[in-house]
Amino acid sequence: MSGRIEAAVVDRIDLVTWQQSGTGILRAEDDGLALNQAFLIYQSRSWKGLSFEAVANGYMDGEQNIGFTQALIKYKPLSANKVKMKGRFGFFYPEFSVENTASGWLSPYLFTQSAINSWYGEELRTMGAELSLYSPGRTRRSPWTWELIGAAYKGNDPLGSILTWRGFALHDRQSLHSDRVLIAPTPGVVDEGAINGPAWIEPFTEIDSRFGFYVGGHARYIRKTDFRFYYYDNQANPNELNHQRLYAWRTKFHSLAIQHNINREWRVFSQLLDGSTDMGARIVSANFTSAYIGLSWRPAQNRKHRVSARYDWFEVNETDNERKDPNNSNGDAFTIAWRYSYSKVVSVGIEHHVNNSDVENRVFFDQEVKQSQQQTMAVVSFNF
Repeated sequence: MSGRIEAAVVDRIDLVTWQQSGTGILRAEDDGLALNQAFLIYQSRSWKGLSFEAVANGYMDGEQNIGFTQALIKYKPLSANKVKMKGRFGFFYPEFSVENTASGWLSPYLFTQSAINSWYGEELRTMGAELSLYSPGRTRRSPWTWELIGAAYKGNDPLGSILTWRGFALHDRQSLHSDRVLIAPTPGVVDEGAINGPAWIEPFTEIDSRFGFYVGGHARYIRKTDFRFYYYDNQANPNELNHQRLYAWRTKFHSLAIQHNINREWRVFSQLLDGSTDMGARIVSANFTSAYIGLSWRPAQNRKHRVSARYDWFEVNETDNERKDPNNSNGDAFTIAWRYSYSKVVSVGIEHHVNNSDVENRVFFDQEVKQSQQQTMAVVSFNF
């Protein structure tokens, strides 16, 4: 059993967060002390290649405060073959990210995650099975290690709805297994004469009984460069809706992530997301794109320190003609952080973040479409 409790003192420019039905794209609800993270990880010992892992999280903010973000069975049998097999079954993250690689699906670099991985954390999870074929380079006396991945799943039918109706956000809160995520109550979404939907999304809802899938590949050159490419398609029927008036959204995208160790001290990491989503036979439809590039420095003389910076760019382009429900949004952000591991138990850090965003539907709330937000956090983490 392991886990973390992470608290922060936050100073931010006030713009009401989406978690309070506002149009801000940062998580913090108020200045002052905040609980960023609290989670427990249970991992069983492997038995004949089988093991179990679960991550339970607790939050002070959001609609659900305690629950699971992951619960899965892993299968990785011992094999002397050059090409091996492994699998995962349950509720888990696809391994799209080179940023969120720390315990609890957090980032070892920055406290505020990229727009891409913030979206994954709130709207995307596999509820199904993933199988992989992989070949470690050492078994072939090659500097290259590769892996091919395929998965089938259910329960991610509303994927794309938060992204379209709110736009990208930047934060570190992961939606729990039966969570409900609020959005601003724009008239084009909630009015009876429009879509007549709720001002919230339950992102892991099954609506149309269809299976979705993703396929991908990893390639790693020694311990220097890592490439990850995926194609994801939830195969949802956009004409289906449930008793809560939640629609299924047909969402598909490509994801490319790259990490490169320049030397022992410097590392660069980057990701590109490009996709589209469609609800109600083009009642609502949009294309979305986001990219980031990050740089991290960890001095060779004292590995307890890490300084990281990241630039994000993000955009949602509406492709339907429903002017009662404008959904264009775009923006960029810059984040920089210093982290220090005082001991195996205690670590501290300081982060500053600034973003600029244009969100078209802010006009319904008597706000300027273009807004800027800044946030500074002083963070202390207790790991056990």
